[in-house]
Amino acid sequence: MSTLGRASASVSEVIAEEGLLGDPVPLWKRAWGRLLRKRSGQVGLIMITTLILIAIFAPLIAPYGPEDVLIGVEDVSRREAPCVHILGCDSSRPQHLMGVDGNFRDAFSRVVYGTRVSLMIGLTTVTAALFFGVLLGSIAGYFGGLLDNLIMRVMDVILGFPSLLLAIAIVAVLGPGIQNALLAISIVTLPAYARVTRASVLSVKELDFVAATRVLGGSKWRILFRRILPNALTPIVVLATLGIATAILDAAGLSFLGLGAQPPTPEWGTMLGSERNQIFSAPHLVFFPGIAIMITVLGFNLLGDGLRDALDPRLNS
Repeated sequence: MSTLGRASASVSEVIAEEGLLGDPVPLWKRAWGRLLRKRSGQVGLIMITTLILIAIFAPLIAPYGPEDVLIGVEDVSRREAPCVHILGCDSSRPQHLMGVDGNFRDAFSRVVYGTRVSLMIGLTTVTAALFFGVLLGSIAGYFGGLLDNLIMRVMDVILGFPSLLLAIAIVAVLGPGIQNALLAISIVTLPAYARVTRASVLSVKELDFVAATRVLGGSKWRILFRRILPNALTPIVVLATLGIATAILDAAGLSFLGLGAQPPTPEWGTMLGSERNQIFSAPHLVFFPGIAIMITVLGFNLLGDGLRDALDPRLNS
């Protein structure tokens, strides 16, 4: 047998033993099992699942529409305090679990519908940033050279600005609105995915199974997208989960400043910005949207921590 043949056979044996060319599904099945055994992963998964169910069934949960003005429909006062009958509120008064805002709208209904907006913002921005970041990072890491330098220097320029300030600048140029806010957040978060992907690709492309695929005649693009990238996704998945929380928080900050979602959109940051001057006279209108943001961010952070622990082989050896 030739030297090349013996080397190929040796590499194939190692690959077969390690399962590196096998179906990646068992890895993710094992990771799912580990995630369900992690306390942070369990709590985060429960919180995020609850939020998703609230977003899906918002019309059944909310007693009013998010933009319904109740003046003339019910006997309500402006910025009325919460009224819950089972907690002692007069049964003759209409029930408003989180009170009434400054425009005579039910705050509970707006917080419930705000779950849809915030989850949409988080998932949309992370999906866009993840797609382009992974694409650019994988190309830079695999091909290297001038292309790598060009892509990474552009990412460094973006990272040179504080993310929220850069997002504010982009929205200020494009104009306020939820679509421009989504674009701005996607741009400022893209470099993180590109850099993590590049680092992961650089480490994976030196492994034996990549060399074996190259010896067997695999094309560069096939090796990159069929062999390297699937085995480099672990840190990217964790980063994306944590990135959803960051995107929701950034979007709330832009909306709070009047640059994101515009009234009457039921977005939590917009609700905070609209009632920020009433923090002492009507604190419930600031407290409940703030709690909603905190719970959502905490849920995704816990889920991201659980995923990191479940996918890190050093913690599961």
